[in-house]
Amino acid sequence: MSSNPSITEPAPTDTETTGVILMRGDPKKAILRLSGPMIVAMLLMSTYNLVNAIWVAGLGSDALAAVGFVTPLFMILIGLGVGIGAGVNSTISRRIGAGDRAGANLAATNAMLITLVLSLFLTVVLFIFVEPIMLLFGAGQTTSLAVIYGKIIFLGTVLVLFTNIVYAILRAEGDTRRAMYVMGASAILNIILDPLLIYGAGLGIAGAAWGMILSLVMVTVVLLYWFFGKKDTYISFSLDPRKVDTKTVRDILSVGFPASLEFMLMSLVAIILNGMLVVVSGTDAVAVFTAGWRIVYFAIIPLVAISTSVISVAGAAYGGRSYEKLPVIHTFSILLGVVISVCISAITWLFKDQMALIFAYSPESAHLAPGIAIFLGIMCLFYPFVPPGIMSSSLFQGVGKGATSLCINLFRNLVFIVLCAYLLGFWFGFGEHGVWWGVVTGDILGGLVGYAWARIYLSRLLRYR
Repeated sequence: MSSNPSITEPAPTDTETTGVILMRGDPKKAILRLSGPMIVAMLLMSTYNLVNAIWVAGLGSDALAAVGFVTPLFMILIGLGVGIGAGVNSTISRRIGAGDRAGANLAATNAMLITLVLSLFLTVVLFIFVEPIMLLFGAGQTTSLAVIYGKIIFLGTVLVLFTNIVYAILRAEGDTRRAMYVMGASAILNIILDPLLIYGAGLGIAGAAWGMILSLVMVTVVLLYWFFGKKDTYISFSLDPRKVDTKTVRDILSVGFPASLEFMLMSLVAIILNGMLVVVSGTDAVAVFTAGWRIVYFAIIPLVAISTSVISVAGAAYGGRSYEKLPVIHTFSILLGVVISVCISAITWLFKDQMALIFAYSPESAHLAPGIAIFLGIMCLFYPFVPPGIMSSSLFQGVGKGATSLCINLFRNLVFIVLCAYLLGFWFGFGEHGVWWGVVTGDILGGLVGYAWARIYLSRLLRYR
């Protein structure tokens, strides 16, 4: 084991790709190289989400609110895909770090089988029960629009899960560039299709949903070609049910299940916050939150991209027993994230009014602009405290401790964010703005807890290795 892992890189073998060698070398270089393509890809995907909301806003505040009520359910699907993907990423990267390519392939195969089973179940349940769920969420007069949008979205469940899992496989083997290509192409296609289907074809809110489905079909075709046609990836997988391996499934789910619960927890929090906003200010407050949060999510994309790279690099270091790299990975990713976050906060503060106007270009949505601008101004304090929490969670996922990552997010979301939002919004009577300040306060407290937990773990790991 090298005493200075930051400058030592293993020589490539005949079977290792450039990405695999990168992951097993300098962790700082690996994070930067892996994060770059993912930042580009995720920014393009988030650009689509933002543009989608802009086009939907042109249909009026009811349509935008309807999307907001469906979003928590859709985030459950994304959460399952990204969560299982985190488990696959962690499992594969640890096995790559240990030199076990066959075990990495087995992990990919089992992940795909899990995906097919989940997709079948969720498609049936969500399609049938979308209307009563929307009524339960308090969609009210926007229920019919939410049902139209939701039913189409949920028909693409298998596509959502499949693409997220394959992205994770590519990240695990250090091939984020190809993931960038298909994610970017999907976003661009979506941006083109949305106005054509929403307004050109007269489909309204249904057009926004169909645009997403068609783009996912295209991505799926390309991914299948790479793995089954071109066959030039480091990892390979099949859909043979005889290859189910209970140990591998447990390994994936030990990270994937808690990571999925984290995203479901985020959806639950969004549902709770939407409910709070309906009580204190009505459905327009949900529309403001929906529009504003699209911008917030766009802004933190670089941090999310870095965190996905942390899972891969930390997993490879842990699997290769290069434990001394883990503090380097943790510290470097947080510092990088904080620098980016401060820049994002400054840009948001300077241009919050202009950003708000992109959702207020039609007479039906013009009244939302002042509220969105205020929301974005408050969120400027949110960004710099995201890195300590998200990078700490990703570190734990990378080393296979998904339950610890889940605990950190339970504290952040339920104990801190929901409680603070309730106290400031209701107890102290600050209403809609109090709910937003509760999100900021909860994130700050959650980030500090996550950082402290990770440093204690790393200290003990290095002491007793």
